[in-house]
Amino acid sequence: MSDKKMLPDEVNEIILESISDGVFTVDHNWRITSFNRAAEEITGTPRKKAIGRFCWEVFRSNMCEGDCALKRTMKEGKSFVSSSTYIINSKQQKVPIGVSTSVLKDQSGEILGGVETFRDRTLVEELRRELSGSFEISRMVSRSPIMKKLFAILPQVAESDSTVLLEGETGTGKEFMSLALHRLSKRKKGPFMAINCGALPDTLLESELFGYKAGAFTGADKDKQGLFSAATSGTILLDEIGDTSSAFQVRLLRLLEEKEYQPLGSVEKFNTDARIIAATNSDLERMVEQGTFRKDLFYRINVIRFILPPLRERKEDIPLLTERFIAKMNQLHDRSVEGVTPAAMSLLLNHDYPGNIRELENIIEHGFVLCRGPEIDVAHLPASLGSKPTVSFPTPALVATTMEASLVEGEKEAIFAALKRNNFNRLAAARELGIHKSTLFRKIKKYKISLPATDGRSRRL
Repeated sequence: MSDKKMLPDEVNEIILESISDGVFTVDHNWRITSFNRAAEEITGTPRKKAIGRFCWEVFRSNMCEGDCALKRTMKEGKSFVSSSTYIINSKQQKVPIGVSTSVLKDQSGEILGGVETFRDRTLVEELRRELSGSFEISRMVSRSPIMKKLFAILPQVAESDSTVLLEGETGTGKEFMSLALHRLSKRKKGPFMAINCGALPDTLLESELFGYKAGAFTGADKDKQGLFSAATSGTILLDEIGDTSSAFQVRLLRLLEEKEYQPLGSVEKFNTDARIIAATNSDLERMVEQGTFRKDLFYRINVIRFILPPLRERKEDIPLLTERFIAKMNQLHDRSVEGVTPAAMSLLLNHDYPGNIRELENIIEHGFVLCRGPEIDVAHLPASLGSKPTVSFPTPALVATTMEASLVEGEKEAIFAALKRNNFNRLAAARELGIHKSTLFRKIKKYKISLPATDGRSRRL
């Protein structure tokens, strides 16, 4: 039998350039020695810039500083298949990938370095989110039917220049929603500026928004540009607008009606085309009734109104948000925490979150800091979430039972909250939850949810 013939180098190169998986090799000093076309496309880094650099400079993966598959391959001399991780591409975007590694040898068996193949799993992750019932828009993620309704109209609202009013408790994501409106709009290349109106006295607030002329007050040595001037072709978020004084509300109303503002100490008026988004954690309608917020300003800013639900009314988002926060912290701190244990998730699902999404993020950060293993466990979470864990650990069966009970309780709470919001109209609640009315009736019976004798369809004669 004749000796096996080796393929010419140019044929091998054609094959490497033809496959859809990214392929690169490194030498013993971890410098990249080859980089195929697919690797260029997935990372966004041209081959000329990649070759000769350290692999972690190009990939910036959460695996690089921790449990690197290629490092294990080089150390142990064996291959690893389908490790899941992510990289940060040249556009600073996170790209999920599947990785396989092997030792790179020459014809005589001498080890030259390592080779890694990686596959872009973005479509797979999108499909996984779709199958799990979650959806994402402009970095906001949810599987809540309530949020789905908001997300559905968000692009249309973003396209307009109408004033938007965002209402919701502290920590429900009002600034994220305003950022999403900005990023989806034709103003996305312009500045986005936010100011907390409730944190500043009137004079300082007006000087920040409208600017001032030199000599307007003691210490005003030179002209200062205000946010309405700086935010030309952009968006301004007026946060906590419910905490402003009546005098400031008059000036803001005039600006909204005339699209003009007057810097402090100036006799000249200037035009502004900045889009205004107002946000509050107060009930402005009630404040109008009580006379603590101007009725004319309320109707002027209440063109389009979004009411963001508290986290306790969308507990189905807790696992999704937890995953997102851990991924963010992995990226910031170059770690590879995989998630939370079922027992820890059970504890998270049972909490009411008076601080909403911001509180959940702080809890996850607390666990992330204390965690030194692959998963955040009960012992890593703040003691305020529940009683301190004992030395013994729950069995898998007990964990599964606890997890199931927590999910049931979360679903029961979500159903009751939807019924209450819809004045106990079963059909309307089913539509909001995105389920068939017969499914809702079955779950009401299953969970023994008490309902009033009449529902939202009833009318007084």
